[in-house]
Amino acid sequence: MRSIRLIACLDVKDGRVVKGTRFENLQDSGDPVELARYYADEGIDELVFLDITASHEGRPSVIELAERVSDQVFIPFTVGGGLASPDDIRLALLAGADKVSLNTAAIRHPQLLTDCAVRFGSQCVVCAVDARRLPDAAGWEVLTHGGRRQTGLDAVAWAREAAERGAGEILLTSMDRDGVRTGYDLDLTRAVSDAVPVPVIASGGAGVAEHLAEAVQKGHADAVLVSGILHERLATVHSLKRAMQAAGLPVRLG
Repeated sequence: MRSIRLIACLDVKDGRVVKGTRFENLQDSGDPVELARYYADEGIDELVFLDITASHEGRPSVIELAERVSDQVFIPFTVGGGLASPDDIRLALLAGADKVSLNTAAIRHPQLLTDCAVRFGSQCVVCAVDARRLPDAAGWEVLTHGGRRQTGLDAVAWAREAAERGAGEILLTSMDRDGVRTGYDLDLTRAVSDAVPVPVIASGGAGVAEHLAEAVQKGHADAVLVSGILHERLATVHSLKRAMQAAGLPVRLG
Protein backbone atom coordinates (compact mmCIF):
# COMPACT_ATOMS: atom_id res chain seq x y z
CA MET A 1 0.00 0.00 0.00
CA ARG A 2 1.34 3.42 -0.94
CA SER A 3 1.89 6.05 1.71
CA ILE A 4 -1.20 8.03 2.59
CA ARG A 5 -0.61 11.69 1.83
CA LEU A 6 -1.39 14.38 4.36
CA ILE A 7 -2.23 17.59 2.54
CA ALA A 8 -2.66 21.08 3.98
CA CYS A 9 -5.23 23.29 2.28
CA LEU A 10 -4.81 27.05 2.26
CA ASP A 11 -7.97 28.82 1.13
CA VAL A 12 -6.95 32.26 -0.11
CA LYS A 13 -9.01 35.44 -0.30
CA ASP A 14 -7.49 38.83 -1.10
CA GLY A 15 -4.00 37.40 -0.69
CA ARG A 16 -4.58 36.02 2.81
CA VAL A 17 -5.33 32.52 4.10
CA VAL A 18 -8.85 32.32 5.49
CA LYS A 19 -10.94 29.65 7.15
CA GLY A 20 -14.63 29.47 7.90
CA THR A 21 -17.57 27.10 7.93
CA ARG A 22 -18.98 26.02 4.57
CA PHE A 23 -16.97 28.88 2.99
CA GLU A 24 -18.76 31.46 5.15
CA ASN A 25 -17.81 33.53 8.24
CA LEU A 26 -14.22 33.66 7.04
CA GLN A 27 -11.47 34.43 9.53
CA ASP A 28 -7.91 35.47 8.70
CA SER A 29 -5.36 32.70 9.26
CA GLY A 30 -2.17 34.35 8.00
CA ASP A 31 0.12 34.84 5.04
CA PRO A 32 -0.02 31.95 2.55
CA VAL A 33 3.71 31.81 1.85
CA GLU A 34 4.66 31.92 5.53
CA LEU A 35 2.16 29.18 6.36
CA ALA A 36 3.30 27.10 3.39
CA ARG A 37 6.90 27.29 4.53
CA TYR A 38 5.91 26.42 8.09
CA TYR A 39 3.92 23.33 7.07
CA ALA A 40 6.65 22.20 4.69
CA ASP A 41 9.18 22.40 7.51
CA GLU A 42 6.79 20.39 9.69
CA GLY A 43 6.69 17.58 7.16
CA ILE A 44 3.43 18.04 5.27
CA ASP A 45 3.38 15.94 2.10
CA GLU A 46 1.64 18.41 -0.21
CA LEU A 47 -0.05 21.80 -0.23
CA VAL A 48 -3.18 23.04 -1.98
CA PHE A 49 -3.87 26.74 -2.54
CA LEU A 50 -7.43 27.61 -3.55
CA ASP A 51 -8.52 31.15 -4.31
CA ILE A 52 -12.07 30.66 -3.10
CA THR A 53 -13.55 33.80 -4.69
CA ALA A 54 -11.69 33.92 -8.02
CA SER A 55 -14.38 32.13 -10.04
CA HIS A 56 -17.19 33.97 -8.26
CA GLU A 57 -15.59 37.38 -8.86
CA GLY A 58 -14.22 36.54 -12.32
CA ARG A 59 -10.65 37.44 -11.38
CA PRO A 60 -7.39 35.87 -12.58
CA SER A 61 -6.08 32.94 -10.59
CA VAL A 62 -3.26 32.50 -8.12
CA ILE A 63 -0.41 32.49 -10.62
CA GLU A 64 1.52 35.22 -8.80
CA LEU A 65 1.08 33.30 -5.55
CA ALA A 66 2.48 30.17 -7.22
CA GLU A 67 5.61 32.11 -8.10
CA ARG A 68 6.05 33.29 -4.52
CA VAL A 69 5.46 29.83 -3.07
CA SER A 70 7.81 28.07 -5.49
CA ASP A 71 10.63 30.34 -4.35
CA GLN A 72 10.15 29.29 -0.73
CA VAL A 73 8.70 25.77 -0.71
CA PHE A 74 10.12 22.61 -2.26
CA ILE A 75 7.30 20.09 -1.89
CA PRO A 76 4.49 19.42 -4.38
CA PHE A 77 1.72 22.01 -4.42
CA THR A 78 -1.51 22.58 -6.29
CA VAL A 79 -3.14 25.89 -7.18
CA GLY A 80 -6.74 26.55 -8.14
CA GLY A 81 -9.26 29.33 -8.53
CA GLY A 82 -10.15 31.16 -11.70
CA LEU A 83 -8.18 28.89 -14.02
CA ALA A 84 -10.25 28.76 -17.18
CA SER A 85 -8.07 27.81 -20.16
CA PRO A 86 -5.06 25.69 -21.12
CA ASP A 87 -3.04 28.91 -21.25
CA ASP A 88 -4.00 29.67 -17.61
CA ILE A 89 -2.87 26.19 -16.62
CA ARG A 90 0.37 26.59 -18.56
CA LEU A 91 1.16 29.83 -16.73
CA ALA A 92 0.40 28.26 -13.35
CA LEU A 93 2.71 25.33 -14.05
CA LEU A 94 5.44 27.59 -15.38
CA ALA A 95 5.09 29.64 -12.19
CA GLY A 96 6.09 26.57 -10.21
CA ALA A 97 2.87 24.72 -9.38
CA ASP A 98 3.01 20.95 -9.72
CA LYS A 99 -0.73 20.57 -10.29
CA VAL A 100 -3.76 22.70 -11.02
CA SER A 101 -7.21 22.32 -9.53
CA LEU A 102 -10.19 22.82 -11.84
CA ASN A 103 -13.77 23.12 -10.66
CA THR A 104 -16.11 25.72 -12.14
CA ALA A 105 -14.29 25.91 -15.48
CA ALA A 106 -14.28 22.13 -15.87
CA ILE A 107 -18.03 21.94 -15.35
CA ARG A 108 -18.60 24.79 -17.79
CA HIS A 109 -16.27 23.23 -20.38
CA PRO A 110 -15.58 19.55 -19.58
CA GLN A 111 -13.30 19.31 -22.61
CA LEU A 112 -10.85 21.48 -20.65
CA LEU A 113 -9.94 18.44 -18.55
CA THR A 114 -9.06 16.43 -21.64
CA ASP A 115 -7.21 19.27 -23.33
CA CYS A 116 -5.07 19.87 -20.25
CA ALA A 117 -4.44 16.17 -19.65
CA VAL A 118 -3.23 15.75 -23.23
CA ARG A 119 -1.11 18.88 -23.16
CA PHE A 120 0.37 18.67 -19.65
CA GLY A 121 -0.31 15.13 -18.44
CA SER A 122 -3.08 13.78 -16.23
CA GLN A 123 -0.78 13.93 -13.23
CA CYS A 124 -1.03 17.73 -13.38
CA VAL A 125 -4.84 17.88 -13.51
CA VAL A 126 -6.93 17.76 -10.34
CA CYS A 127 -10.70 18.00 -10.59
CA ALA A 128 -12.16 19.62 -7.48
CA VAL A 129 -15.64 18.39 -6.66
CA ASP A 130 -17.58 20.38 -4.05
CA ALA A 131 -20.63 18.34 -3.10
CA ARG A 132 -23.65 18.76 -0.86
CA ARG A 133 -26.04 16.01 0.18
CA LEU A 134 -29.47 16.25 -1.43
CA PRO A 135 -32.41 16.89 0.91
CA ASP A 136 -33.84 13.43 0.29
CA ALA A 137 -30.43 11.87 1.10
CA ALA A 138 -30.49 10.11 -2.28
CA GLY A 139 -27.10 11.43 -3.32
CA TRP A 140 -24.94 14.53 -3.57
CA GLU A 141 -25.10 17.54 -5.88
CA VAL A 142 -22.05 19.35 -7.26
CA LEU A 143 -21.76 23.05 -6.38
CA THR A 144 -19.57 25.69 -8.02
CA HIS A 145 -18.36 29.24 -7.38
CA GLY A 146 -17.20 28.46 -3.85
CA GLY A 147 -20.38 26.58 -3.04
CA ARG A 148 -22.64 29.41 -4.20
CA ARG A 149 -24.26 27.82 -7.24
CA GLN A 150 -26.10 24.57 -7.80
CA THR A 151 -25.36 22.59 -10.93
CA GLY A 152 -27.83 19.71 -10.87
CA LEU A 153 -24.90 17.34 -11.43
CA ASP A 154 -24.61 14.14 -9.43
CA ALA A 155 -21.28 14.22 -7.61
CA VAL A 156 -20.41 10.57 -8.15
CA ALA A 157 -21.31 10.64 -11.84
CA TRP A 158 -19.39 13.88 -12.39
CA ALA A 159 -16.29 12.56 -10.61
CA ARG A 160 -16.39 9.47 -12.81
CA GLU A 161 -16.74 11.59 -15.95
CA ALA A 162 -13.91 13.87 -14.86
CA ALA A 163 -11.59 10.90 -14.45
CA GLU A 164 -12.64 9.53 -17.83
CA ARG A 165 -11.91 12.90 -19.39
CA GLY A 166 -8.37 12.95 -18.04
CA ALA A 167 -8.33 14.22 -14.46
CA GLY A 168 -5.56 12.43 -12.61
CA GLU A 169 -6.99 13.09 -9.17
CA ILE A 170 -10.25 14.10 -7.49
CA LEU A 171 -10.28 16.65 -4.68
CA LEU A 172 -13.58 15.85 -3.00
CA THR A 173 -15.01 18.36 -0.52
CA SER A 174 -18.16 17.83 1.49
CA MET A 175 -19.81 21.23 1.75
CA ASP A 176 -21.96 19.87 4.57
CA ARG A 177 -18.90 19.05 6.67
CA ASP A 178 -16.56 21.90 5.69
CA GLY A 179 -15.34 23.60 8.86
CA VAL A 180 -17.74 21.66 11.08
CA ARG A 181 -15.03 19.26 12.35
CA THR A 182 -17.33 16.30 12.93
CA GLY A 183 -15.42 14.10 10.49
CA TYR A 184 -15.39 13.59 6.75
CA ASP A 185 -18.56 12.51 4.94
CA LEU A 186 -17.56 8.87 4.74
CA ASP A 187 -20.53 7.84 2.59
CA LEU A 188 -19.70 10.48 -0.02
CA THR A 189 -15.97 9.74 0.09
CA ARG A 190 -16.48 6.00 -0.27
CA ALA A 191 -19.04 6.40 -3.09
CA VAL A 192 -16.66 8.53 -5.15
CA SER A 193 -13.52 6.57 -4.28
CA ASP A 194 -15.15 3.31 -5.32
CA ALA A 195 -16.44 4.84 -8.57
CA VAL A 196 -13.22 6.29 -10.01
CA PRO A 197 -9.88 4.73 -11.00
CA VAL A 198 -7.83 7.73 -9.82
CA PRO A 199 -6.78 8.87 -6.34
CA VAL A 200 -9.36 10.71 -4.24
CA ILE A 201 -8.44 13.35 -1.66
CA ALA A 202 -10.95 13.55 1.19
CA SER A 203 -11.73 17.11 2.26
CA GLY A 204 -14.15 18.82 4.61
CA GLY A 205 -14.76 17.89 8.23
CA ALA A 206 -11.45 16.94 9.88
CA GLY A 207 -11.63 17.75 13.59
CA VAL A 208 -9.41 15.21 15.30
CA ALA A 209 -6.67 12.85 14.19
CA GLU A 210 -8.99 9.85 14.18
CA HIS A 211 -11.03 11.37 11.39
CA LEU A 212 -8.10 11.06 9.00
CA ALA A 213 -7.76 7.32 9.47
CA GLU A 214 -11.53 6.91 9.06
CA ALA A 215 -11.42 8.69 5.70
CA VAL A 216 -8.93 6.12 4.45
CA GLN A 217 -10.14 2.97 6.16
CA LYS A 218 -13.89 3.56 5.86
CA GLY A 219 -14.06 6.16 3.10
CA HIS A 220 -11.41 4.49 0.89
CA ALA A 221 -9.65 7.83 0.29
CA ASP A 222 -6.08 7.89 -1.00
CA ALA A 223 -5.15 11.15 0.74
CA VAL A 224 -6.58 13.41 3.43
CA LEU A 225 -6.76 17.19 3.38
CA VAL A 226 -6.84 19.35 6.51
CA SER A 227 -6.88 23.07 7.15
CA GLY A 228 -8.53 24.60 10.21
CA ILE A 229 -7.08 22.27 12.83
CA LEU A 230 -3.61 23.09 11.53
CA HIS A 231 -4.18 26.81 11.08
CA GLU A 232 -5.49 27.11 14.65
CA ARG A 233 -2.70 24.90 16.04
CA LEU A 234 -5.17 22.34 17.36
CA ALA A 235 -2.91 19.68 15.85
CA THR A 236 0.49 19.49 14.23
CA VAL A 237 1.57 17.71 11.09
CA HIS A 238 3.69 15.39 13.20
CA SER A 239 0.89 14.53 15.62
CA LEU A 240 -1.53 13.79 12.80
CA LYS A 241 0.94 11.54 11.02
CA ARG A 242 1.78 9.71 14.23
CA ALA A 243 -1.90 9.06 14.82
CA MET A 244 -2.35 7.80 11.27
CA GLN A 245 0.64 5.50 11.72
CA ALA A 246 -0.78 4.22 15.01
CA ALA A 247 -4.00 3.38 13.18
CA GLY A 248 -2.01 1.17 10.81
CA LEU A 249 -1.70 3.52 7.87
CA PRO A 250 1.57 3.90 5.95
CA VAL A 251 2.78 7.49 6.18
CA ARG A 252 6.02 9.34 5.49
CA LEU A 253 7.27 10.69 8.79
CA GLY A 254 10.31 12.33 7.22
